[in-house]
Amino acid sequence: MTTSWKSEWKALFWGVVIFAACFAMPVDWPRFNKAVFEALALTKWYAQEHVLLCLIPAFFIAGAIAVFVSQASVMKYLGPKAPKALAYGVASVSGTILAVCSCTVLPLFAGIWRMGAGLGPATAFLYSGPAINVLAIILTARILGLEIGIARAIGAILFSIVIGLIMHLIYRKEETAKADAAMAMPEAEIERPLWQNILYFGAMVGVLVFANWGKPDVASGFWHSLWSSKWLITSIFAGALGVILVLWFGIAWWKVAVVAVATVVAWLLSASWIAPAIGGSAGGHPLPWHAMIPFAVAVIGLSVILAGRNDPSGEWFSQTWTFAKQITPLLLFGVLVAGFLLGRPGEEGMIPNAWVAGLVGGNSLWANFFAAIVGAFMYFATLTEVPILQGLMGAGMGKGPALALLLAGPALSLPNMLVIRSIMGTQKTVVFVSLVVVMATISGMIFGAMP
Repeated sequence: MTTSWKSEWKALFWGVVIFAACFAMPVDWPRFNKAVFEALALTKWYAQEHVLLCLIPAFFIAGAIAVFVSQASVMKYLGPKAPKALAYGVASVSGTILAVCSCTVLPLFAGIWRMGAGLGPATAFLYSGPAINVLAIILTARILGLEIGIARAIGAILFSIVIGLIMHLIYRKEETAKADAAMAMPEAEIERPLWQNILYFGAMVGVLVFANWGKPDVASGFWHSLWSSKWLITSIFAGALGVILVLWFGIAWWKVAVVAVATVVAWLLSASWIAPAIGGSAGGHPLPWHAMIPFAVAVIGLSVILAGRNDPSGEWFSQTWTFAKQITPLLLFGVLVAGFLLGRPGEEGMIPNAWVAGLVGGNSLWANFFAAIVGAFMYFATLTEVPILQGLMGAGMGKGPALALLLAGPALSLPNMLVIRSIMGTQKTVVFVSLVVVMATISGMIFGAMP
């Protein structure tokens, strides 16, 4: 009876809170209306720019990790009892390969975590994936200065290792139990040679990396040429994946051929009809969201030929779908809230930008801590943190708080935290986020005190 009444009081409390919020909703307040618009606009932008090109390839990679990477292999290289130099070395430089944001790295983290990776290496990977992005570090050095670019690179690598080691020490008893349980498991049978798995994962990582390759700030040179050819390179990796599915996964060649032809037709139609209808495209390449049409056709086609199969490839799709169901709703809700509070880059939500800029001047403890907190909760797409910092520094932000935001921002966000909590629990998430904020604050103060 007591338990029943407690649940009823809880329901009553939340009912009153929701009613009061609806009753007092300031719909006539321009800032509130602007914040609602920013929340919806940021969510729309995120859905257009990141869900299809970033998250879906990451889901497929995470699903493949869960099915085709043996637990023994994960434990050998990233497990609690793996050689520390190897485990943290691999985890801490992963971002140099994956140009991903704080949300795209989540399916990959979930994949290796579920396969038995140690908490230390797994959280080092979780931090380093979006933080040690070579393109972002180069852009930081070019726009914000070589000094802060080098500080960001060194700080990010050290951060991932130190945070991982501290997480391991805090939960060492739990990690020891996990390692002991894994040692009692039988060695998994190897279905295909290592070199085949490397090519298989390499094809998917290639699609993820080049589909999201950002436009450089110069109109010539190697990086611009690479960007101009990004969709050709992406299609080459996708074609390689199709060949692998036929040769090593037993997928009928004609099914893969049908998906390939449908993708090419969708590309031609989007480039010749849709792009000119809204003003054409620069450099003869479809506008970014038009590239999503053939990309979506390829993803749907791949899903159709994998779904329902009673073999490892069918399990691959099943695991991919499981990650998508778990992670996507939390991410979209988190992006909605982040947009409402902080707005899109260059715009304002409920919290005025002037407040933020006024609180991060100088190099005080508060300025660095506040910059780290704002960076941790705000959502940054890959590379967008640099122009945002450029504007804030122009408004008076100190170089210490700027580094604090750079070290906390790309690796964390409110959507990111919600998903991490669903994967490894509230307590570990709070500890991880706190470590990132505290270390970013300390690093900012040290860097800001340098001449």
